[in-house]
Amino acid sequence: MTGDLYVGTSGFAYPEWKGVFYPEGVTNKKMLEYYSSVLGSVEINYTFRRMPAETTLMTWKSEAASSFRFTLKAPQRITHFKRLKDVGEDVDEFVRRARLLGDQLGTILFQLPPNMKYERERLAGFLAALSPVCRFAMEFRNATFNDDEVFDLLHENDVAYCGADTDEVALDAIPVTAKHVYMRLRREEYDAKALKQWGTKVSALLKKGTDVYCYFKHEDGSTGPRYAQTLQKSAI
Repeated sequence: MTGDLYVGTSGFAYPEWKGVFYPEGVTNKKMLEYYSSVLGSVEINYTFRRMPAETTLMTWKSEAASSFRFTLKAPQRITHFKRLKDVGEDVDEFVRRARLLGDQLGTILFQLPPNMKYERERLAGFLAALSPVCRFAMEFRNATFNDDEVFDLLHENDVAYCGADTDEVALDAIPVTAKHVYMRLRREEYDAKALKQWGTKVSALLKKGTDVYCYFKHEDGSTGPRYAQTLQKSAI
């Protein structure tokens, strides 16, 4: 049994993509409908700034293809302000709203601030409190989290380690800590060779039955959607 692949970009509502990725005459209201007809998923950063309104989520759900998946970045109130401490009610409410997307909910991403260091008790308590009603991923941006103990905690709770490939730090190996893998490909440029290599890595994961969520960064020149389309084709 092969895994499912969900490739996209961080966000979709970019007017500067018109005439390059989006057809020239597409309206802002029709962007998501078109995007979901071409790519399989999107990483929503809007939810990092505030809890999403239920009406917004239901509108997204109605506009996107039924096979499409939305990944939502958890609010900064949880990750940056409270730093995973005493966040039970906040997480429960965010998950409740996210689940309004139904089968179109992909993953919830918790992206920690760069200055947040690893504390076993805090991370273990947070992970253990997550309800297994949907998929979760965590992106650590402090080197203290590069520890086998962290990977073990994620594996115990079926939470994906979010690997980020950047111009500063290359992502050579993708730790598999859950039934799904989460990748953020954030370099300014990926040439054909690099995309082919990523396609090979993703294909190997899919063949093992692992679902893969992969997102390219937003670029004004719409290279992100082009990279996503190329990887989508090469990995299947």
